Amino acid sequence: MGLCAELKIKRFFSSKILFPFNFSIMKLYMSLLAVALFTFGMVSCSDDNDDYMAPTPTPSNTITFNATLNGASEVPPNTSAATGTAVLKFNNTTKIFTITVTHNVETPTNGHIHLGAPGVSGLPVFPFTSYTSPINYTSSALTAEQEADLKANLYYVNIHNDAPYEGGEIRGQLIKQTTVY
Repeated sequence: MGLCAELKIKRFFSSKILFPFNFSIMKLYMSLLAVALFTFGMVSCSDDNDDYMAPTPTPSNTITFNATLNGASEVPPNTSAATGTAVLKFNNTTKIFTITVTHNVETPTNGHIHLGAPGVSGLPVFPFTSYTSPINYTSSALTAEQEADLKANLYYVNIHNDAPYEGGEIRGQLIKQTTVY
């Protein structure tokens, strides 16, 4: 290619026909275009639109069971004025539960958690070491069968005294509480 052809090509690319604007104005337009595209991209990626779905909460590792203890829940029912409450927290990972029982039985002589459905007497499974209120107890790791029974609401708390309610003065079924997210 000759010198004359090179000059013609150079003149064509630097002509006002191909680039009618001054290069500094072009830089300004390109900068404004870049800012506009960036802003549009950020606005379109915001999460305040109607299609946004919040993440699903993960369930807690602990399940809570509550019981209300009274004489009417005993088998057979009795007329004791004593009452109580129990809160059991079961850890799904360790398979261990802790329970706190509060009651107003005047002279408690025994207390434990029995296996049994409501209205059915059952054998003691977890004996408490203290009977005066508040009772705090921590289990060993539950077997798969014990865990299934607990989650099926098949355990109840029973507080005894010597007389007149030797078979149990107050009783309360441990009921799994629903978790609201």
